[in-house]
Amino acid sequence: MYRQIASDLAVLRENVGGSGSVEYLNRLLARAHHTIYSAERQRATDAIRSFAASYSSIFRANLVPCLISLALFVGSAALGAAVTSVDPDFKSSILGREMIETIDRHEMWTHSIVAIKPIASSAIMTNNMSVALLCFASGIAAGIGTIYMLLFNGLLLGTIAMACASAGMSLPLWSFVAPHGSLELPAIIIAGGAGLRLAQGVLFPGLQPRRQAVANAGALAVRLVLGCIPMLVVAGVVEAFVSPTDLSIPLKFAVAGALFVLLLACLFWKPAHRATADFAA
Repeated sequence: MYRQIASDLAVLRENVGGSGSVEYLNRLLARAHHTIYSAERQRATDAIRSFAASYSSIFRANLVPCLISLALFVGSAALGAAVTSVDPDFKSSILGREMIETIDRHEMWTHSIVAIKPIASSAIMTNNMSVALLCFASGIAAGIGTIYMLLFNGLLLGTIAMACASAGMSLPLWSFVAPHGSLELPAIIIAGGAGLRLAQGVLFPGLQPRRQAVANAGALAVRLVLGCIPMLVVAGVVEAFVSPTDLSIPLKFAVAGALFVLLLACLFWKPAHRATADFAA
């Protein structure tokens, strides 16, 4: 309507007898311009708050690919643990020599983190975000890259777990992993779900052109993986300042439990006011 009035005003200005209408439309356009173009812009904090409120709906709408991601990770971890249990030498093909030697000495490899906590926290966040983003982005290769990342990381965790169990170090290992792993591992799995969601658009475009299907799937997957960033930031802080410290083991597991319950609350307890169709395929 604003554009139509502006067009009418241009016509009336060519009409010498329409001066009264020209003045009226000038005033009308001035008021309309202020209403249309001077609206309050959304602040960054409002945008973040809105995204946080809607993230549970995004997650629930993509629950199936996230569950597939979880199955791949857990299955690979179980396989790594089983193979290492049967063939202890298998760990040599997965773990570095330095880590194996440390486990053989019945020592944890986390002392270096304690010495440089702030630097370690930054490095941990950067590494974890790189893994999550790579896990997501490699879904564009028909999901092959995402599946590889999930299988490899699961296999690595299972192998380390069994190697430490064989050395009688299960409690030190899991008391270290649990506090930050309660957020870090779900974030990696959700990023894997985002990668699989992207792969769905590549492999199964349905009635849409493939390019459009990939674009739609990518938009949904990006929303899903963005929620992993705050999880990994918190996990990086916990991994540097809590996990490797001399806090009591029960307290470390209590921190892990509290963080995981809070995560579940954020993912599942939000009321689904918005239709999940906005986020589903």
